[in-house]
Amino acid sequence: MNVAYITSLYPSLSHSFILREVRGLRANGVEVLSFSVRRTPAEQLIAPEDREEAASTLVLLPPDPRRFAGAVARAAATGRGRFARAALGAVRRGLAVGPRAAVWQMFYVGEAVLVWDECRRRGIRHVHAHFANVGADVAQLAAAIGGPGWTWSFTMHGPTEFFDVPGHRLADKTRDARFVSCISDFCRSQLMKLVDREHWDKLHLVRCGVDPQVYAPPPPRADDGALRVVCVGRLVPDKGQSLLVDAIGMLRQRGVDARLELVGDGPDRAHLEQHVRDLGLGDAVTLAGAVGQDTMRHHYAAADVFCLPSFAEGVPVVLMEAMSMGMPVVTTRIAGIGELVEDGVSGVLVRPGRADLLADALEGLADPAVRARMGAAGREMVVREFDVARSAATLAGILRDTVGSAA
Repeated sequence: MNVAYITSLYPSLSHSFILREVRGLRANGVEVLSFSVRRTPAEQLIAPEDREEAASTLVLLPPDPRRFAGAVARAAATGRGRFARAALGAVRRGLAVGPRAAVWQMFYVGEAVLVWDECRRRGIRHVHAHFANVGADVAQLAAAIGGPGWTWSFTMHGPTEFFDVPGHRLADKTRDARFVSCISDFCRSQLMKLVDREHWDKLHLVRCGVDPQVYAPPPPRADDGALRVVCVGRLVPDKGQSLLVDAIGMLRQRGVDARLELVGDGPDRAHLEQHVRDLGLGDAVTLAGAVGQDTMRHHYAAADVFCLPSFAEGVPVVLMEAMSMGMPVVTTRIAGIGELVEDGVSGVLVRPGRADLLADALEGLADPAVRARMGAAGREMVVREFDVARSAATLAGILRDTVGSAA
C-alpha cells in the first residue's frame, strides 16, 4: 500500500511524533511519500533522523516554474473539468470568509496540483494530512483533482483548529474525508458535535506515541537534595513557562531547593530570560535552547519531575516521553491530557493559569518515594496505551480497511 503524507513543515522539531508515525507505518508495510509545504530550516534538522527524513521529503514551495506549469497543464487536461471545479470550489470557499482567504485558497490549489501530479506519477491515490490546516486543504483539493478512486484523510489534533472551527472548515473536512484519525477521545468528541451521526464511524482513535524502549528509565542517580524540574516545549505563551518560573520562585521562598531547565526555543525566549532576571532566579533556571530527539533523553534523565503548565494542548507527546522514562509529571487539567495522566497516580493535574498550584504540586513531589511510585505508574500507562508501534499498526489497519485498493 502506498500513501502520501503532507504537513505544513516536515520534519519539524516540535512535531517529532509525525516522523515516528511515518516510520512506524513503513515498518507495517505502508510506503509513505512525504510532502512538506515549506522547507524545514537547516538549523532545525538537529537529529540524524530529521536530516534523513528531510532528504526524502518533497517540498512544495517555492515550486519549480516548469514543473508547476506542466502539472497545471496535465491537471487541466484530465477528466471532465475536475481541476476547474476544484479551483472554483476553493475560491468560493475562500470568498465565504473574505477576499484574503480566497487568495490563499488559490495558493492551496497550486500546491494541490503539485501533490496530485507527483502522486499520479507514482501510482499513489490516497493523501493523508497531519493537522486540519493548510495540509488538509491541499490534501482535499488533490483528491478532488484526482477524482474517482482518489481519497484523503487527516489527523485531528487540536487545540488550535478548535479555536476557529469555521475558518478551518472542520465540519466540511470531516464529512469529505475518507476517515479522520483523532489523537484523543476528547478530540473525537469535538468533531462528533460538528457532523451528523452518519459520519461518526469514520472518526478513529489513534494515539500519538513514543517508543518505550528508546525512552526507558535511566539508572538511578545520586540525590543532591535539589528538586530538579524539566519542561520541554516551544517557548510560546501557550505553554505557560513564565508561570512555571513563578512557581520555582515560590518554592525557593519556601526553602525548597528547586531548579528548572527549560528545553526548547521560540519567540517567548527573550521575555522568559528577562522574567528570570527580574525574579533573581539566574542560578536556578536554565534555558537550554532547542534540542534534537537524539539527545532529548539526557535532559529527562537529569531531572526528577517533568512539568508542562500549558493553557492549551491536545495530548502532549513530551508528557509521554517523560512518563515513559519513569518520571512523575505535573501538568494542567485541559483537553485530552486526563486520558494520559491520572491525577494522583501517574502525576498531578492542576487548574491552568495558577502558579501557586504548580508550586504546591511540585513541592508534593519532593519525596523520592512518591516520585518513584508515580513514575512507575506513568511508564505502565505509556507502555499500555501510547506505544508508537501499536499506534502505527492501528493506523496501518485503518488505511487498509477504509482505503484499500484506492491507496
